Amino acid sequence: MIAVPAPVQRLFEWKVRGVRCVEIIGVACVLALVFSVYIAKAAAARESAEISRIERDIRENRQRVRLLRAEVTRLEQPARLEALSREIGLGPVDVKKQAGEATLPEIAPPPAEKPAEQAPAAPAAAAEVVQ
Repeated sequence: MIAVPAPVQRLFEWKVRGVRCVEIIGVACVLALVFSVYIAKAAAARESAEISRIERDIRENRQRVRLLRAEVTRLEQPARLEALSREIGLGPVDVKKQAGEATLPEIAPPPAEKPAEQAPAAPAAAAEVVQ
C-alpha cells in the first residue's frame, strides 16, 4: 500500500453525518457536469434551429432570384420591346437623322429663362473704408 500523508488521509476519512466529504464533493461535481451538459445541449439545439431557419431563407431567396431572372429575361425579349415601342410610336432611328456633336446646340431646346437673382447687399461695415 502507498503511504498517504496524514492530512490527505484525514480529508478522505472525514465524514459528515455518515457520508465522506470526498463523496459529497464527487456528487456535486457530477451534478455540475450534468447541468453543464444540459445547458450545452440546449444551446446546440437553439443553434441548430437557427441554422435550419437560415438555410430555409437561403433556399427561398434562391428561388426568388430564379423567378426574378426569368421575369427579366421575359421582359427583355427583343420582340416584346419592339412591339411595345411600335405601340407608342417609336421606331428605329434613320441614319440620316443622326446628329453629330457640332449640331447638338442647334437641336437642343432653348434654356428656360430664370428670374434674375438679386445679389445680397454687402454689410455696411465692410463697405466703409477705414482711415
